Order: sequence, then structure tokens, then C-alpha cells
Amino acid sequence: MSKFIISGGGTGGHIFPAVAIANEIKRREPHAEILFVGAKGKMEMEKVPAAGYKIIGLNISGIRRSLSISNLLVPFKFIGALRASMKIISDFKPDVAIGVGGYASGALLYAATAKNIPTLIQEQNAHAGVTNKFLGKRVNTICVAFEGMEKFFPAKKLKLTGNPVRQEIVEQDGKRGKGQIHFALNPEKFTVLVIGGSLGALSINESIAAGLEKVKTAGIQLLWQTGKPFFEKAKNVVESQQTPAIKAFDFIKEMDLAYAAADLVVSRAGAIAVSELCLVKKPSILVPFPFAAEDHQTQNALTLVNAGAAIMIKDEKAREVLVNEMLSLVNDQSQQKTMTENSAKLGRENAASKIVDEIYSLIPAKR
Repeated sequence: MSKFIISGGGTGGHIFPAVAIANEIKRREPHAEILFVGAKGKMEMEKVPAAGYKIIGLNISGIRRSLSISNLLVPFKFIGALRASMKIISDFKPDVAIGVGGYASGALLYAATAKNIPTLIQEQNAHAGVTNKFLGKRVNTICVAFEGMEKFFPAKKLKLTGNPVRQEIVEQDGKRGKGQIHFALNPEKFTVLVIGGSLGALSINESIAAGLEKVKTAGIQLLWQTGKPFFEKAKNVVESQQTPAIKAFDFIKEMDLAYAAADLVVSRAGAIAVSELCLVKKPSILVPFPFAAEDHQTQNALTLVNAGAAIMIKDEKAREVLVNEMLSLVNDQSQQKTMTENSAKLGRENAASKIVDEIYSLIPAKR
């Protein structure tokens, strides 16, 4: 029976890959022991137990960009988290320690390397995060989702695996009709899916709200995930248009059907969102969140833009140009076709399986 520690979190972009890796380990080895280590007060402390796994929280935080007295405590918190990590490793005795980014993985993986435990990190973004860059020289293997990551990590350690994506999203065959029925769409009309993460994206939402009259005039259908904060405003402005072709949701649970029904997607550029767009082979307009760490969403978006698979609009320009760009692309079937073909070339299937292959390769008895 193998034992694994998986550490990291802070955002859904870290937590989902971590859970997907754990699920794939359990699929292969149902009796494997898996322990998560996260940061106290962060969303992993709720999301990981909800996925059925045990988690221990470390008292750790990162440096704030604004001047703050709490920044003075960061080194002391790291030392404390490092000591706690050493004890966790001594008690649990993992075969492999896995990091997915986030403050907790910095301390846990550093401790694991100090104890000569085999280690692997997974970097989701096209621009490596601070924690993973810090760990890159110490760990055994680095799984990445984008090419060109040698500028952040030792090339000999890199494995191009892609990002784990929910299997139901990857499985698109035969779902277009189901999606059209589920969302009560006209199969003869063009459909745009607008998403900005579960909490929504203000610049995208405000752009769509201001341009709904143009959307209605264009005669297209809109599936609009607004997030809870913007939903009431969106519902009111949609009702004012008096057209069933424009549909607002605070959250779309059946995202596989939404992707299947869509002809074009407008989205933020988080690593998982970008990976999903490539796997579902959709042309897209990306509006990166400008305050993401290291501006990694812009780097993610540029990976698709440079491959001819997407259009990028800066957040501060969205209210001015997003709807016009969207409607222009709706009317350009040639560009849509090119973008679809190019996004398909970037899709990397079975990422969780490939990552777990690398994890097991680090266990001598499993080679």
C-alpha cells in the first residue's frame, strides 16, 4: 500500500488538480493512503474534505503586495510551517510528496526534500508561481501544462503532461444536442458562452450588460454565467431585453453541456479554463484577470493567442471593445474554423493519468 502527501491550494486552480491527482491514485490503488496539507483559513480546508480526503492545515501565508505589518511575520510563519511539515512527514511517512502550488506546498515540499522523500510538483500556468519556482531546483520531477517552461525550471526535470480537467468536460461526443435541449436553445442560432469563474468577472459582466442590445440585434444566443455578486443586476437587464435567447445564470453546474452547445466562448484565462477550452476545441476570447499573481493569466492567454487559437482583450479595454470583438468573430466563420483547429492542437488529454504515472515512477517498488 502506497502513501502520498498532496500539498497546496489557496485557489480553485490549485485545488482542482490536486483532487484530480488524488482521485486518479485512488482509481489505480483503492487502498492507497492520501493526506492533504493546506493553509489554515484557505478554501482547501473546506473543498478537500468535501471531496472525501483528510487535510491538515499549516499556519502559513504569503507576502502581501501592499505594505502591511503582517509581512514581517511571513518568515516566522514559514519556519513554523516547516517544523510542522517535518513532523507531518515523520508521522505519515509518505512514499511521495506532491505539490500543486500555494504557500503550504512551499513548506511541505521543502521539508520533504530535506528528508529525501521523492517529490513532484505540478505547475498549472504558463508563468510559474513563486512557490513552484522556489521548489524547482529541489524536487525530482516537474509536471507542466505548457511548453517553454525551461525558463523557470531545470529542463531535465520537466514532463509535459497538461492540466487535469474534469472527465465529463473532455467527453463532448453527442452532447451538443443534449446541451441545446438542456438550455432551451435554438439549434439553428449561433451560441456564445460567457464565463468568468464561479464568482464572475466584473469587467466581462459589465461589458456584456452594456452590450445586450447589440447582442439581441445580432440575433445570437447567449449563455451568461455571471457569478453570484452580479446575478441580480444581470437578471434585471436580461429581462429588460425580453428575449429568451439571452440567458443569465449565477452558476452553470452542467458546464460540459454548456461547452457542447457553444460555438464561441468568452472567458477569463485561468490555467484550468484555458486547458478546458483546448480540450473542447472552442474558439475563444480571453480577458485575463490583471491582478493574478505574476500576471499568469495574461501568459496563459498569450499561449493560445500566439498559436492562433484565441483573441485576447485586456481587462481595462473590455468595456470598450469586448462585445464588438465578440460580434465580429461571430460573423467570421473562417477565423472560427482556424481557431478551433489551432486550439485542438494544444489540448492535452489524460493529464491526471500522465501525472500519476510520473508519481509512481518515483517509488522504487513501483518501477
